[in-house]
Amino acid sequence: MVKKTLIAATAISLSAMALTACGSDSDSSAGADGDSGNGSITMGFAQVGAESGWRSANTKSIEDSAKEAGIDLKFSDAQQKQENQIKAIRSYIQQKVDVIAFSPVVETGWDTVLQEAKRANIPVILTDRAVDSEDTSLYKTFLGSDFVEEGQKAGQWLVDNAADSDVDGDGDIDVVQLEGTTGAAPAIDRGEGFADAISADPKISVIASQTGDFTRDGGKQVMESFLQSEKGIDVVFAHNDDMGLGAIEAIKAAGLTPGKDIKIITVDAVKDGMTALAAGEINYIVECNPLLGPQLMDLAEKVVAGEDVPERVVTEETTFDQEQAAEALPTREY
Repeated sequence: MVKKTLIAATAISLSAMALTACGSDSDSSAGADGDSGNGSITMGFAQVGAESGWRSANTKSIEDSAKEAGIDLKFSDAQQKQENQIKAIRSYIQQKVDVIAFSPVVETGWDTVLQEAKRANIPVILTDRAVDSEDTSLYKTFLGSDFVEEGQKAGQWLVDNAADSDVDGDGDIDVVQLEGTTGAAPAIDRGEGFADAISADPKISVIASQTGDFTRDGGKQVMESFLQSEKGIDVVFAHNDDMGLGAIEAIKAAGLTPGKDIKIITVDAVKDGMTALAAGEINYIVECNPLLGPQLMDLAEKVVAGEDVPERVVTEETTFDQEQAAEALPTREY
C-alpha cells in the first residue's frame, strides 16, 4: 500500500507547533476581514457524524473551544456520508468563511472540492483523519493521531502477551478484527499497524476481519457472525472502543466471559471503554485523544493570520491496562 503523504515518523507537540514552520503555502489565507483573537473568525466545520462516544467527545471539544476562543463556528454533521461533507464544504465556500476544518469520512475523493476552497483562498485544516492526495497544497495542516502507531501498539501488546492470549491452548493465537468504516484513514492505518506488529510472531494470525463501522451495534453484529462462523477465537482487535463494547455484548450472549475466554484489545480510551477495561472485560486499550478543540482553534487563528504552521501536528497519547484504567477513571474527561 502506498503510504499516505501525511504519515510522520515523530509527533510534534503543541509547543513545537508555535515555534516550527514548514509545509505551508506562501499565499495568505482567506477572509481579509479575519483577525486572529478578536472574535471575527468564522470557521466551517464538517464533522463525520456521531457514531461513537469518541466522536461525541470530539464534537463537544470543538464546540466548547470555539466558544472560548471567540470563533464563530458553523457546524455540520455528515452522518458518515462523504457526499454530505462535500456539500457542507461547498456551502462554507459560498458563505465565504475564513477557514474550513473537517474530519474526512474516507481518505479519497476530496481533490475537487478542496481545489474549490483553494481557488476561493479559504485555508483548510484536516482534523483526526487524513486524506490521500498527492497535492498537499490543498490543506494547510493535519491535526490528529498517528493511526498506524496506534495499530502497532495494539499488536505489540498481543506479541508481548502471546502466552496468555492462546486461550484455547492449541498453540496458535487466532484473532478476529472489527474494522472501522471502510476507506477511512483510522481503519486502514490501524489495521496496517496491527498487521505489521503481529508479523513478529508467526503463531498470531487474523482469521477474519470485517467492518463494524465504528459503531457499538455494528461491533455486536459482526462479533455475533464471527462466533458462529469461526472456531477457536482467542482475541478480538476492535478499531475503536464502541465496537469492542458491542463485541462484549455478543460474547456474553454466547455464554462466554469477555477478557478471559476471549481477549479484547481496542482503541480510543473513552470512559465506557475504560470502565470495561477496569472491570477486566477488555484487556488493553490504546488511547486516541478526541480533545482536539484547543489545538484546532490555535491553528485556525494562525492560518487565518497568514502564519506558517507545521504540516502535521500529532497529539500525545498513551495506553492502558486494567490497573492503569482504574487509576485514570475518576478524572477521565471523556
